[in-house]
This record gives sequence, C-alpha cells and structure tokens, in this order.
Amino acid sequence: MTSAISEQTVIVTGAARGLGAAIATAFAREGAKVAINYRNSRAEAKSLAESLGDRARAFQADVRDPDAVQRMVAEIEDTLGAPTTVVHNALTDFSFNGDARPKLDQLTWENMTSQLDTAVKGALNLIQATRPAMASAGFGRIVTIGTNLFQNPVVPYHDYTAAKGALLSLTRTAAAELGPLGITVNMVSGGLLRTTAASSATPEAVFDLIAASTPLRQVTTPEEAADAVLFFASPWARAVTGQNLIVDGGLVFG
Repeated sequence: MTSAISEQTVIVTGAARGLGAAIATAFAREGAKVAINYRNSRAEAKSLAESLGDRARAFQADVRDPDAVQRMVAEIEDTLGAPTTVVHNALTDFSFNGDARPKLDQLTWENMTSQLDTAVKGALNLIQATRPAMASAGFGRIVTIGTNLFQNPVVPYHDYTAAKGALLSLTRTAAAELGPLGITVNMVSGGLLRTTAASSATPEAVFDLIAASTPLRQVTTPEEAADAVLFFASPWARAVTGQNLIVDGGLVFG
C-alpha cells in the first residue's frame, strides 16, 4: 500500500470544530478521504463535510464507547473504504481558562477519569477497531494529540495534563507493538491555539504573553498544528514512530 496522503482514508475524532476541523480540512486539501467524527456537534460536522466535498463524510460516535467506535469504523469502511489513518483529537468538555480550573485541593477523581475516558480509553477503542484493517494492509498511521503542558505546566490543568501524559505513554507502547505490522503511532502536542472553542475563554492577555515568549513571537494556529499532523501521515515520516512533536512556536523545547 502506498503511503501517499491522497490514497488514505482518515478518521479524525472530535472533528466538527476547532483543531479537529482544521485537521480534517488539511487532509481533504491533500486529497484524502476524510471521516469527520463527532459526538454531539452534528450540524457543524455535516456542514464541514459538505464544504470539503464528496470525499468527506460525517460519522457520529462517542469514542468512549467501544461498540459505537466499532460501528462507526464499519460505516466508514462501507462508505469511504477501510481506514488507513486515525487522528485522535477528541476532547471531553473543557475550557482553557486557568482561573476556572480546579486546583489540587478541589480536584476530584471524577475530573481525572472524565479526561482519561476520552483521551486514553478513546484511543484504545480506536486502535482496537482499526488495527485489523491496518494489519491486513501492512500500513497504518495513528496520530494522537497531546499538549506542551508536560514540559510547561504553568496552569492548573491537572486532569487534562495527566490524561495527555497517559496518552503519550499509550502512544509509545502502541508504537512498539504495532510497528512490525507497518503501523506507526506518533503524537503532535500543541500549545494554546489561537483560537478554538476550547480556548475562547482564554484572556487576551494570556495569548499576548505566550506570543511574546515564543521565538516566533506568535501563538500557533489550528491550521499550523494540523499541518504537523499531516507530516506523520505522509511518506516523509515513514521511519518515524513513538515520537512526540511539539508545535507551539518554540515556547518549550524537547
């Protein structure tokens, strides 16, 4: 199987808006068939699919539900073809506003599991549902979405950061197991993006501070982060797996 993006069938989770929509748009721009996954945002997902043309479709599934994910993958196979590529972007309800997030003395385990269920359980469900077709083809690309808060935990997003940390671990262990099947697994970690629904609550002063702190003197956009995701799906990344690429204008290193 060729690794050209134009010959791939790509699932993007949480793709109705924000970064997910930018990722879906980027893959469509390069000629891929794109499955736009959504949980509740049906109207936005349908509208995006229509705007991207006849090689894009919207599919409903809660990634936390393994049966729903299996059903979605079967529907995608019937309409667009067997998925070759998965981008796990879905995010449970969250607002990037540090002043509104619980600190450790207020944090509950339910806060943690809410994030873990979407980030980690969702990734596991997607890997299990798409692995057979990828293994049969001898080709697969899985890209997870992380955060630069691993390196720069400047806000009390304890639940979100912990879940993404666990997702990075799963990304690397999955890369080790799936590599012999021709499947690569990598992570793209953005910083605060300007602007998505999740970051719309971020004060403008925070955006300005981040921009002033980066070598590029700007806040990364969803479109810029999306292009980095394309790299991991492209032929140029065919020898890269288990990696975490930070895309934040150089705010953090490593």
